[in-house]
Amino acid sequence: MNFKDLTISKASKLLRDKKVTVKELVGYFLENAQSKNSKYNIYLEIYDDIAEQISRAQKMIDAGKGTELTGIPFAIKDNILIEGKIASAASKILENYKATYTATAAQKLIDQGAIFIGRANMDEFAMGGSTENSAFGVTRNAFDLERVAGGSSGGPTVAVATDCALAALGSDTGGSIRQPASFNGIVGLKPTYGSVSRHGLMAMASSLDVIGPIAKSVEDVELIFNAIKGKDEKDSTTVEGEIPDKVKTIGVPRAYLKKGLDPDVLQNFENSLGKLEKAGYKIIDINLPNLDYTLAVYYILMPAEVSANMARYDGIKFGQKIDGKDLIDGYFKTRGELLGQEVKRRIILGTYVLSAGYADEYYNKAWQVRNLIKNDFAKAFEKVNLIALPTSPTSAFKIGEKANDPLQMYLADIFTVFANLAGVPAISIPDGTVRRDGSDLPTSIQLVAPHLGEKRLFQVGAKFETIR
Repeated sequence: MNFKDLTISKASKLLRDKKVTVKELVGYFLENAQSKNSKYNIYLEIYDDIAEQISRAQKMIDAGKGTELTGIPFAIKDNILIEGKIASAASKILENYKATYTATAAQKLIDQGAIFIGRANMDEFAMGGSTENSAFGVTRNAFDLERVAGGSSGGPTVAVATDCALAALGSDTGGSIRQPASFNGIVGLKPTYGSVSRHGLMAMASSLDVIGPIAKSVEDVELIFNAIKGKDEKDSTTVEGEIPDKVKTIGVPRAYLKKGLDPDVLQNFENSLGKLEKAGYKIIDINLPNLDYTLAVYYILMPAEVSANMARYDGIKFGQKIDGKDLIDGYFKTRGELLGQEVKRRIILGTYVLSAGYADEYYNKAWQVRNLIKNDFAKAFEKVNLIALPTSPTSAFKIGEKANDPLQMYLADIFTVFANLAGVPAISIPDGTVRRDGSDLPTSIQLVAPHLGEKRLFQVGAKFETIR
């Protein structure tokens, strides 16, 4: 049976109708993972208990207790914990760290009989937008091996795009699900902050981090989101609820679309707006006056939280240790040699903006502007039901192209970080391709909803997929 271009809903029906076994379904994706991994560098580890997972899932289906996610093969980002399995966050300092508990989001999928094939590569501690910052090598783009996968969820995304998994769990702090989804032509959701528990996610920037689904269709992403969302007593920031999903108007902040956007990427976006308009949605120009400050605010607040969260990785509380001539020397050697360049850069930057004399000038002001950005979105959503932008200003760039220019790399986040700052949900959906050096590379439209407005994203996103 041909499993190519399979979706979760189609696979689930095949399993329930007994037209295919869990072993046959997972076997296809597992064989791909094993044969393609050296080419793309997707998985840091393929798990050795897949047979046991398959057996458990098949028993659930045979007993009539299966759900739509039972037997579905997933990749999991290397910063989401599963008890007893290594979770390294693609860092040398945690190379051999075995999780002592399972993340709530992962446990919810396990309870439904989902199969985890392995842990997927990422930027070290989720710091980066290309998966070039992994201590274990770069993950390559599904459409062009000379180009980046995007990041930081590059491994999980390419796993789905290359049929090395049917779906994946990633994390999004400033675009880390949506941007690689755009670069690899699949769907990625950044949920409302707090709608999915962060318990068991290695913290990068705690007020920005969200776990979210990666899949081939909006319907699949919705299935996964509904399975992992909800309150969790182990995460006090979790929230519940939803808002009406009726969508009539979509706002476009056109003044913001002049920021380094490739002309053909913009053309794909304009074509997508035209299709949405033909589908009956009213497209309205809107103004988000403080959107220009989002990158500056993000790259103050995020490193500040990074510097605090990374303090635990010192070889004593967490992580491998390199012995020095004394305690301080050992500390410097451990942090200096086992943490990557980008991680150290952000720790230094974050420590600086939090330091005496600078916290008021940078950190506290950034929080004030973050609140203004939140208010901008709240006001905009009084006029429109959704907001649309491109996911990324460019298609996937070449490996090494921006590696030595951190500022250019940070600018790639220009259309994604605002959703994390405002805490609102956003989804990336493929909207066409652009030609680069002989390759057709995917681009995506990004839809943004008010807090707890995921249903609006799914409603319009699913409709958009049918009119592309």
